Amino acid sequence: MTLSPSAAARVAAIAAKQGKPAILRLAVEGGGCSGFQYRFGLADTADADDIVIERDGVSLVVDPVSLDLVVGSTVDFVESLGGSAFQVTNPNAASGCGCGSSFSI
Repeated sequence: MTLSPSAAARVAAIAAKQGKPAILRLAVEGGGCSGFQYRFGLADTADADDIVIERDGVSLVVDPVSLDLVVGSTVDFVESLGGSAFQVTNPNAASGCGCGSSFSI
């Protein structure tokens, strides 16, 4: 798992604005148009069994169950004319939806 510099910068900015630690949690849940969907949120701490990836003072935390579905992925923050969002480039995904928020294995 990797966290891009732009994603780390965005997490740091959001966390500072909200007065929270710069910890982004990535989880995978059932649902979405392709079977699984990514869920992002700020976390107060990492759980004992979480995998923690650090970049520029920001932590990306992933629980062990979700990690099996996103191992080898890159979390990025992209801005375009259509808006801005965190995006996962997942080499394990066989297909995904057009908006990039859900995938299938």
